[in-house]
Amino acid sequence: MKSKKIFLHILFMVLVLPAFSLAQANSGVGNNGGDAEIDRFFEQEETFDPLESMNRVLFEVNDKLYYWVLKPVNTAYTAVVPQDIRYGLGNFFVNVAAPVRVVNNLLQGKFSDAGIDFERFLINSTLGFAGFGDPAKQAFGLKAKPEDFGQTLGVWGLGEGVYLYLPLLGPLTFRDAIGFVGNSALHPATYVLTDFPEEAAYTGVDKVNLMSLHPGLYEDMKKNSLDPYISIRQAYLEYRRNKVLDKDVKSSVFQEE
Repeated sequence: MKSKKIFLHILFMVLVLPAFSLAQANSGVGNNGGDAEIDRFFEQEETFDPLESMNRVLFEVNDKLYYWVLKPVNTAYTAVVPQDIRYGLGNFFVNVAAPVRVVNNLLQGKFSDAGIDFERFLINSTLGFAGFGDPAKQAFGLKAKPEDFGQTLGVWGLGEGVYLYLPLLGPLTFRDAIGFVGNSALHPATYVLTDFPEEAAYTGVDKVNLMSLHPGLYEDMKKNSLDPYISIRQAYLEYRRNKVLDKDVKSSVFQEE
């Protein structure tokens, strides 16, 4: 567990802190016109996919994993676990991730939203039976204010960078890959779960449970596109850009809660 914390801290130093410096440079803070190529790399907001050949191979790998592994597991899970329990688990996973939302709302200057998510955490952790219920929303009208570190970096001015399609993780931009490290460093599960099997089980149940509550999104997206790789790439980029700009987003295969 100690080594895991050290590893996260090293990743934070290597990836997140330089990204913060670049974000400051992009916003004009301390920017003396240094490395123009780095600026162009991070300011890119159109589709920037120089690794498309590799990404397409990994897309096919993930696609096979979806149909051969994830879909059968999800079908069995949905058949065995009642819907009420799945909704309760979904509430639990959202509640546990509250520190990620609270901290990122604070980092973006959204102090009211941070307060709402903190209130939600206190109410749901007590009146909601450790977060399995959501009385904060149902009884008090307090809705979650989802923000993550990738969005925070976007608000700070860091561009998307290279588009990536990674095994198991799926589509990411370089900015969101850095954000993934920051989110992991903020998530309580990183420090409570002591070994890889526990982390894998937690993450697996979280993702399968979420998929069971939003069925068919991936398959519908594929079915309605001539080139699924392009469609998913553009849908992901638009989804993440809208999140950074605080625009309303529809239910998406990319949502995390």
